Amino acid sequence: MTGLNSQRNLKYSVNFITILLRVKLMRFIVDCMLGKLAKWLKILGFDALFFSKIEDDELLRLADAEGRILLTRDNGLVERAHRGGVEVLFIDSEEWRSQVGQVLDEYHLRDKSRPYSRCIECNIVLKELSKAKARNLVTPFVLEQAQAFALCPDCGRVFWKGTHHADMEDKVREILTQNSKLKA
Repeated sequence: MTGLNSQRNLKYSVNFITILLRVKLMRFIVDCMLGKLAKWLKILGFDALFFSKIEDDELLRLADAEGRILLTRDNGLVERAHRGGVEVLFIDSEEWRSQVGQVLDEYHLRDKSRPYSRCIECNIVLKELSKAKARNLVTPFVLEQAQAFALCPDCGRVFWKGTHHADMEDKVREILTQNSKLKA
């Protein structure tokens, strides 16, 4: 009986590690018609590459080369992705909250988010920025009001919890707790 339990435990351990690695390595590339979805995936801390203008061939090439999951509402692109061996998710809804919910549910990501950890422009992981180093990068009012700062190492954009933060927190909380299958 011990051998069977050991095999079962090993199987569950391997499955758990596989799931953890998949979530850690999960990267998306988002079709140009889904800009708001890309923005909110980045706000939630997920790696979501987005170009406002890109040819389908290049989108598929990048998805394949970088091991990204393609998110699209284009049926023809879905078919081409399947033929090319690119993992793809057809996004059902035209409404961005439902789109985000679909991605979070499909890949079991609701409890894996790290809000405000990526640059919404560059998709790069933000670095913590001390108040002393932020002094020359923000206005005196912002420096006085904000408690914490983050810097995009790629574009140099500085982030802080501004006056809009409470509204953002409400939206993030709503997104992470909603059940998208109940929404249209």
